[in-house]
Amino acid sequence: MTTGNKQYRDRRPPGPAARPGPPGAALPEAPRENGGLRGGGGERVGGAEQTSCDLRPGGAALLPLPAAWRGGMGAVGRWVLLPVLVLTALGAAVRGGPGPVTCGSVVKLLNVRHNVRLHSHDVRYGSGSGQQSVTGVSAADDGNSYWRVRGRTAAVCERGTPVRCGQAIRLTHLGTGRNLHSHRFASPLSGNQEVSAFGEAGEGDYLDDWTVVCSGTYWARDSEVRFQHTSTDVFLSVTGEQYGRPIHGQKEVHGMATSSQNNYWKVMEGIFMQPSEVFKAGQYHTEL
Repeated sequence: MTTGNKQYRDRRPPGPAARPGPPGAALPEAPRENGGLRGGGGERVGGAEQTSCDLRPGGAALLPLPAAWRGGMGAVGRWVLLPVLVLTALGAAVRGGPGPVTCGSVVKLLNVRHNVRLHSHDVRYGSGSGQQSVTGVSAADDGNSYWRVRGRTAAVCERGTPVRCGQAIRLTHLGTGRNLHSHRFASPLSGNQEVSAFGEAGEGDYLDDWTVVCSGTYWARDSEVRFQHTSTDVFLSVTGEQYGRPIHGQKEVHGMATSSQNNYWKVMEGIFMQPSEVFKAGQYHTEL
């Protein structure tokens, strides 16, 4: 790996050669030896932690994130679309049980097998696509582990709309505005399929779409789910491969062709948009 004038090398043998990606995959630079990581960016943005809460739909306003979060975040990450009630709702207890995950929510995702949260920052892969790296971190209070739940590419999912099992979504990294992405490049450590963060200001391409695989009708906040890449069918996964310097202790996140216990994720900390009135009315009529 290379960072500034210093060179870092993984001790693992290099993975298989990168294969050309499908149309739409960005190829910023030629592959580098051993799949290192390069670039800057802090490991965390402040130590502030959001607690789970419900925010009613409507009355949206652009509000700045807390000052402690701003140090290493780009312009996109400094602002987040939240209802004005956020000032009083943060830390409030969730009423009526956990409920469904809804579009517009900002969440952390925990890999339940390896106990790491899905993470990204402005550090790029030194092999494969050269795009922004995605890793797993064990720290629960890391500010670079927040992702916004959105509709699939070129589609709108209104804030407060519950996400259905089998629905395709995007996960946009709050700090850098890039989307969780995959394509046919080899991941740096395991040689599985690379998972990166791609795009600008929340806009990338169709390789940013992931299908929520779960049981029941909706993605429940207390359930374990899988994310399957809609274009290549791999599952978002962690299998324990660990990076050395300069991001010692972070786990490799990659795409796996088969379903296993390494693929399961659960929503943890975050800001949750309360389900819309239309959804609640539909539930009421169903119960009748």
